[in-house]
Amino acid sequence: MAKAESKTTVLPDGLRYKSKVSGSPFMAAASFGGATMSCFLCGKHRARSLMTTRKVLGKSQAVCSPSCKALDEATAAAAAERS
Repeated sequence: MAKAESKTTVLPDGLRYKSKVSGSPFMAAASFGGATMSCFLCGKHRARSLMTTRKVLGKSQAVCSPSCKALDEATAAAAAERS
């Protein structure tokens, strides 16, 4: 199967740019508490307040707290209550 071709344009300075929406899907946080990080184990972006550090392969890494599975279940339950 062939990939759908994306339109590109060459900018005046010679750099090639694939047309896409600019910016990041993650909000820029003005304060430290609103920042997000990705979990080292599951890769999902979470607020830093929902994460803890754990030694993984000899280095401290940010991971979901208390666990990725428990946090997913709690998030799903909260979303179901809102619906």
